[in-house]
Amino acid sequence: MNHIELRTLTDDDLDDVFAMMRDPDGVRQAAFTASDPDSREEFDAWMARQRASDDVIQRVIVADGSFAGTVAAFTVDGDREVSFWTAREVWGRGIATEALRQLVSIEPVRPLFARCAAHNAGSIEVLHHNGFTEVSRTTSFAPGLGREVEEIVFVLLPALDGV
Repeated sequence: MNHIELRTLTDDDLDDVFAMMRDPDGVRQAAFTASDPDSREEFDAWMARQRASDDVIQRVIVADGSFAGTVAAFTVDGDREVSFWTAREVWGRGIATEALRQLVSIEPVRPLFARCAAHNAGSIEVLHHNGFTEVSRTTSFAPGLGREVEEIVFVLLPALDGV
């Protein structure tokens, strides 16, 4: 089993995050990415906005002492959402599932939403393992693929005990 922890994102992480988010396999899976994943200028501007927002919880996923990805919570149109992205070399090891579990445990807002491309079986599995259920599907333009893609919206409802 991997030792997985979340920590605050620092300037030293930005090169790793940029490399991860421009990996062609990751972009294909995520689909709803930057229109130009290779633009460091656009990446840096986006990260600056995320880091400056009091509304965003953004954490680095560390697995066995090494960078493994990122996980975040943020608000879109009044709904609290989560997102996660792991480096390709750690896919299939349960790291995203555990990282999302840890994020959900510190994010108090429910319902909590998540979105992913319908072809992204790995992310769908991560969401299911964390108690998210599908609530809708829509087709939207995916900049990472340059075409329309089916997107699934998931929700994590409050537990019966209110948590």
